[in-house]
Amino acid sequence: MPGGNSAAAGGKTGVRIVVVGDHGTGKSSLIAAAATESVPENLSPVLPPTRLPADFFPDRVPITIIDTSASLESRGKLNEELKRADVIILTYACDFPLTLTRLSSFWLQEFRRLEVKVPVIVVGCKVDLRDENQPISLEPVMGPIMQQYREIETCIECSAVTLMQVPDVFYYAQKAVLHPTAPLFDQDTQALQPRCIRALRRIFILCDSDMDGALNDEELNDFQVKCFDAPLQPAEIVGVRRVVQEKKKEGVNDRGLTLEGFLFLHSLFIDKGRLETTWAVLRKFGYGNDLKLRDDFLPAPSKHAPDQSVELTIEAVEFVRRVFRLFDTDNSGALRPTELDELFSTAPENPWGEAPYKDAAERTTQGNLTLKGFLSEWALMTMLDPRGSLANLLYIGYGGNPASALHVTRRRSVDRKKQQTERNVFHCLVFGPKNAGKSTLLNSFLGRPFSESHELIAGECYAVNVVDQLGGNKKTLILQEIPEDGVKKFLSDKESLSSSDVAVFVYDSSDEYSWKRSNELLVEVARHGEESGYGVPSLIIAAKDDLDPHPMSVQKSVRVCQELGVGASIPISSKLGDMNNVFCRILSAAEHPHLNIPETVAGRKRKQFHQLVNHSLLFMSVGAAFAVAGRAAFRAYSGRRNSPS
Repeated sequence: MPGGNSAAAGGKTGVRIVVVGDHGTGKSSLIAAAATESVPENLSPVLPPTRLPADFFPDRVPITIIDTSASLESRGKLNEELKRADVIILTYACDFPLTLTRLSSFWLQEFRRLEVKVPVIVVGCKVDLRDENQPISLEPVMGPIMQQYREIETCIECSAVTLMQVPDVFYYAQKAVLHPTAPLFDQDTQALQPRCIRALRRIFILCDSDMDGALNDEELNDFQVKCFDAPLQPAEIVGVRRVVQEKKKEGVNDRGLTLEGFLFLHSLFIDKGRLETTWAVLRKFGYGNDLKLRDDFLPAPSKHAPDQSVELTIEAVEFVRRVFRLFDTDNSGALRPTELDELFSTAPENPWGEAPYKDAAERTTQGNLTLKGFLSEWALMTMLDPRGSLANLLYIGYGGNPASALHVTRRRSVDRKKQQTERNVFHCLVFGPKNAGKSTLLNSFLGRPFSESHELIAGECYAVNVVDQLGGNKKTLILQEIPEDGVKKFLSDKESLSSSDVAVFVYDSSDEYSWKRSNELLVEVARHGEESGYGVPSLIIAAKDDLDPHPMSVQKSVRVCQELGVGASIPISSKLGDMNNVFCRILSAAEHPHLNIPETVAGRKRKQFHQLVNHSLLFMSVGAAFAVAGRAAFRAYSGRRNSPS
């Protein structure tokens, strides 16, 4: 497992602390006292950046302290520093109560106006100058302010002159960055955050080697050694159990510490201010400050060329199949929403709850996710977000080598030369004008009933399913709808076609304009493919075949298909359920990457020109070779004539 101070500190290699507050509240004196344990008499109004060495605090992360001025003419510089801060120390003067009221009336509001979202440590300076006859309790003053401004981590009072609690100020500031409270604990509910519970549940399951729902003494000791490099003594294990049992009866059973007890222990650590303990556990198991697995724990393979794609390996596919069967508790062949939530209960959240995954796969009429739909969602996530796919495999318990879970496919340009492909997942772009039937095509692919009206969906829209082929082979097809008004933006990227295996162009067969516009899109995409070198096999789909076809559209489509070198239009009727085996035909086109690639007139001429140039170069090379051979033969002949007999 990765280690080192950087990992233990959440990947931070330094902490930048910006000290702000009203003029005269003791900012510079506080910084000088921390750095030198003294306060010079002639102190500069604003100190230059001050650095505390890595060994200043136990986390061994260096600190840079930035002093600031509250003057109006320095406001621009102050704002810049605030936006670069990891944490803010906000000062007030204990001998000047007005500076305390200015915390909420000005400073904290200003941080929010600037959208500075970092922890704040409120520090009362000059506590040695406070009037002893007017004692003040911080709780009634700061309590309401901290309720309103949750970014405040803690409040502390100090004296730069006596050095009282000066080191503590910067310790708390560093701790707020390296071991933040907000990701772990909800101050309003006084409970662990949902994402923290999910991460700790996964850690508990990983440590529960015998899978009996409790950590026995040996498992608890292994956990302790893994996270803190030190075993627990028998008396300490007994002590842990006793503490949990006293406060949470269900936290311990005859087999050991239960999940409820494990979570309670971490709530206890946080309540006692020992956040570094819980963070040490989380980071040892690969979590970052967002409570997701860090990139250094996710060896996702990288594509070396744009026309490659990423798929799950056979080993990973078999794993997700087993997981599906495990959580399909009623053996219905589909996962209910509650079963799917339980499956992802050890992930930060259900990764398929939002676009583009939501509603992208096959479900039953009750809304349950079928096995085909489950496998399809994994295929889509792996194509769009390989690292996220790998992370979710690990969240739900994948125990194989993470580096062997994903596979990068061969380049499509190589597939085209070899006239075959080894891919199992194919990406199809769906183009067409408005109301041509693109969305209906996607819905039909997922087995959804036909509807005369369809809801317009903003952004990317996908439909993914497993297609059964002749001979029993199964391949996954991903349809991506490209809205008509989004084509220009889509094609503005030179590599936009590189990741796709096939494209279809849908038009309403009863509408002449729909055919005309679809043809324009086909030519536009074909031209882009020729210019970028990422041309794709293309098919034309004549939708709404249940309506009377427009005669001119039929004639023109035949001619255009012949001119561009693609197959004849495929008539379908989603309304009648007559899909004309269109999805198998799309898949077949994708599996033959060298066929059905449209050629425009300009592209054909360019191709002919290159062929002519290549032939000319070949002719010149052959001619040059003959000339060289002729000269050599002549020299040999001359040599023989001139030699004495």
